[in-house]
Order: sequence, then C-alpha cells, then structure tokens
Amino acid sequence: MTRTTIKDVSDAAGVSIKTVSRVLNKEKYVSEDTRLRVEAAVARLNYHPSLAARTLAGRRSFQIGLIHDNPNPYYIYNMQAGVGARCREAGFRMIVQPCDINSPALIDDIGSLIDQAQLDGIILTPPVADAAPALEELERRRIPFVRVQPGTDLTATSSSFIDNVQAADDMTAHLIALGHRRIGLVMGHANYVASGQRLTGYRQALQRAGIGFDPALVQAGQFDLQSGSAAAEALLALERPPTAIFASSDEMAAGVLATAHRRGIAVPGQLSVAGFDDTDLAQVVWPPLTTIRQPIHALGYAAADLLLAFDERVERRRLDHELIVRASTAPPGGA
Repeated sequence: MTRTTIKDVSDAAGVSIKTVSRVLNKEKYVSEDTRLRVEAAVARLNYHPSLAARTLAGRRSFQIGLIHDNPNPYYIYNMQAGVGARCREAGFRMIVQPCDINSPALIDDIGSLIDQAQLDGIILTPPVADAAPALEELERRRIPFVRVQPGTDLTATSSSFIDNVQAADDMTAHLIALGHRRIGLVMGHANYVASGQRLTGYRQALQRAGIGFDPALVQAGQFDLQSGSAAAEALLALERPPTAIFASSDEMAAGVLATAHRRGIAVPGQLSVAGFDDTDLAQVVWPPLTTIRQPIHALGYAAADLLLAFDERVERRRLDHELIVRASTAPPGGA
C-alpha cells in the first residue's frame, strides 16, 4: 500500500505544501477555513507525517525538554500531562529530565540533554525556572525556553503562572472568615520563590483582618508528606496551638492530617487543615482537603503552547486559581 504524502494532503485540500506544514505544526497566520480544510484532508487520507522527514527538512528534532527538580509526584505527573498534550497536538515529542539544582553537574546535565536530543526548546519548572546557572547556560546556547511559575526576572522570558500571593491570601481569608485567629502556615521548600510568595499572601490576609503575625505559627516544609507531619508536630506542641493549619501543598497537608489523626485531634472539629494544588491526593485523604486548585495541567499546556509559538516577544500567561472548599475546614471548635 502506497504511503500517503504531504503532497497528497496539499492536493486534496487545495493548498500549498507549506500551508499544510503550518497547519500540522500549529503555527500562526493560517485562516480557520484553511486549517479546517487541511485537517479534514489529513483525517480523510489518514496521513501521519514522518518525524524523520520533518527533521531533515527543517533541521529540527521536533523534540522539547521538560526539566524539573520537584519532590512532588502529583505535581510532576500533571505537569507532564499538560506539556505532553500540547506536544501531541503539534506532533512533537517531550523528553523529561529530572535534575538537582544544587548539583555542580547541573550545567553539564542540561548541556548533555540538549546536545544528545538536539532539542528545539526547553520548559523549566520551579525551582529550576529560577536557577541562575541554568538560565545563563540556555541564554548562552541561544535555545528557546519558557518558564513555569518564575519568581525572578519576570519580563525576561515567556512564562505561565498563577498569582501565588493572591491564592494564599484567598485561603487565609477563608480560614479567617470561618472564625480562626490562630492560623498555622507550613511553608514550602526554600528553593521555591512560590514559598515566599505564599507567606506574603498569608501575612497580607492576616494584616487586613487586624490579626498580628506570629512567627511561631510558621514552620518550614519541603513540599512532602514527612515535612508536613513534622511541621504539624511542632505547631500542635505550642502552648497555644493553632486552630487551623494551612500547608503550602496537598502532600504537606496530608502530613498534617496524619499527625492530627495520630494525636487523636478531630479534623475539622478541633483543627481545620487546608492545602494547596488540588492534586488527586486532596480528594482521597480523610477528610477531603479544602485547597487551592492550581491548574498544573493547564500551566504545562500553556508553557508548551508558548514554546511552540516561540518568537522574540515575551508573553506572560496568567492562569486562574480557585479556592476549593471541602470537609477539612470548619469554624473553630466551640464557635
């Protein structure tokens, strides 16, 4: 059986081969009518472009890299799913590369990935998105890259992000509205700019409500279950423990729940617990978590979309977060 070619598609759609290529690569400046005609011809002819042929023709690999240093498997899974979805639409492949931003070999690892895979571009997730050595290396190599949730040099590169300050403010304000006045915060890893942004949002909401900031109510975390549990132990051991704890990730909030259950503290009767991200974990713990829905899948999709349409213009794409109220928060006991 003869393989369908791009020329067959162009003939069937009545357009040039270059136009077919633009549609297949999801490029801009193609009219909706033309795009629909080409897509209909592709479907009718069951055309599947050859990756090798595309690479040779355009000297491109049609591969992009996703680089991360994140201990949260739920976050990374959803990020990969979002980036991967956009790549599949454009006929690109995604190569995922974990790294350690504190490793002396960071630059060599990134350089090897670029050289071996001949990447057309890179997506950096936090905290790599703010790792100066990585950014400098990519600039030196002049390879297109897009950052997810950057906290520094915001106008330097295209990025997808949410407003972490406002998100943490919204959650803290929710707990205040329920009647809580002693609200603990479990911060995220110090390497993440978002951790400081969420602290800012927490303090902002307290100040607006006329509640003094108490540093004893803030504990450091690592965005994992174990650090959330340890932080809860410290907070609940205070002479005046909090009536609510807001953890900067669902995994840490699950750790807070585990500590509360172990101590025989009823949630939410004696202690309200809230998280951040709205990963699948938020709905399988008991009680289900009140949390901030961070559109991780959509952030990944948007980052890939920005990278595939890369040009010299910087575009910052802000996505909306959402406060999700579930059974883990309630007014303070006895209120």
